[in-house]
Amino acid sequence: MKYPVIKGTGYALIQTPGLLLQQVNLEGSSLRHLLADQLRSFESVVRYPPNQVFIGNLLPEELPNIPRPWYNSLLPNAKRQGHFGEIFPEDEFLGLLNAVDVYGLVCLEAGFKQAVFQKLRSHPALFMLKGITMDRNNRFSYEEIEEMIKTREALPLTFEGRIIGCVRKANVSDSTLAASRVLENLTAKASAVVALQLLLWKTGLRPQEVDYIIEASEEACGDIRQKGGGSFAKSIAEACSCSNASGADTRAFCAAPVHALMQGAALVQSGIFKNVIVVAGGCSAKLGLNAGIHLKQEMPVLEDMLGAFAFHISENDGINPILRTDLIGRMSVGCGDSPQQVYRSLVAEPLTKGGYKILDIDRYAAELVNPEIIEPTGCGDIAKSNYKMIAALGVLNREIDRTEIDKQIHRFGVPGFAPNQGHIPSGVPYIGPARDLILQNKMKQVMIIGKGSLFLGKLTRLYDAISLILQRNPRLNTEITLD
Repeated sequence: MKYPVIKGTGYALIQTPGLLLQQVNLEGSSLRHLLADQLRSFESVVRYPPNQVFIGNLLPEELPNIPRPWYNSLLPNAKRQGHFGEIFPEDEFLGLLNAVDVYGLVCLEAGFKQAVFQKLRSHPALFMLKGITMDRNNRFSYEEIEEMIKTREALPLTFEGRIIGCVRKANVSDSTLAASRVLENLTAKASAVVALQLLLWKTGLRPQEVDYIIEASEEACGDIRQKGGGSFAKSIAEACSCSNASGADTRAFCAAPVHALMQGAALVQSGIFKNVIVVAGGCSAKLGLNAGIHLKQEMPVLEDMLGAFAFHISENDGINPILRTDLIGRMSVGCGDSPQQVYRSLVAEPLTKGGYKILDIDRYAAELVNPEIIEPTGCGDIAKSNYKMIAALGVLNREIDRTEIDKQIHRFGVPGFAPNQGHIPSGVPYIGPARDLILQNKMKQVMIIGKGSLFLGKLTRLYDAISLILQRNPRLNTEITLD
């Protein structure tokens, strides 16, 4: 069977303290001034160990060797550029919001825009973006921006505590096109554009070669008649000059990225398309989600980051890791919600179908949210909780001795390191490291697990989960040497 392959990845992190304060303000929180005193510098964000893992300068497996709390163990000589992607400051992202906005809703002060566009034009992955090369020259004075904020219900945009622009509403009477919704949607689009541009630049894939884009974020743009109509995917393709691409959005809360990978793999394997991109931008509504709890713990504000990713799925080239489309683990409607049955469906059943045992998988990657962010809320280490369930299933199947549970969890469990952005941690941040380690013959196969909370939509009490296996290409003849 000619399985499709993962041919490239792109990851982006964007620090957005101004958008965080904007989100807190929209929610009517009284924490705004307290948060402003605890905001991190861009340098500390770059030096934060989990962020260096996300962009590929460290392996996730190296994180447990760094003393916690990680925000007190900042890395010396850390760089914003990484093997898989990059960390961006907020001023550059605000410029990108303007660059990807085709309706003139993001208004920037003239001096700020000139300075930030100069920075973007010197970036090797971003300088060719349509909105930068074809600048619409829509610059505003501070007085004009102030007037729009005061009289037209525009939302202010700030950088380092100073108003440098605003976002206007797109329709006078449609609440789904209010300025706050416009900002949410453009934030998701712009951050996804960054990840895709990084992928194109790092892999050499030409924009014209992209056939189809599947977008898998948590946002759902539309108007009052079709609140989730979309399409982020096609707008991202347009911004990145993927002129031959079409696309659509996939939504399944936090499980959406793995659903999208499965769909993209099926499209390539069937021969419908040759080059499919799975992409997702960040979710501004998740910024500062647990800020009050973190402040009580006297922690810095860690939820100041947007995450984004992009993956290139293509035809089997005999080199890159394959996606085993015949071994998809899924949580069917009839599965129920008992942990034992869920993990049997997600893990044991696809492995048994392929003739594998639990310990044949080198790494499991599930809900890779940074534990430093989520543990203070009382949820514990979510990634590790998943691995405990997988190990317990191994004990029930008599594949793992009960005395070796902790040892096996340490061996096959990928530590959490992704920002608390819902869909972003959903197993897929490990695809970049897994692809590299498989190509280096240090691993053979990895299982990526996505889980989603469908009950949040108040349509069903069910939740969702899906898994897939990334495996060494069988056409390679070299032997695997595990460390």
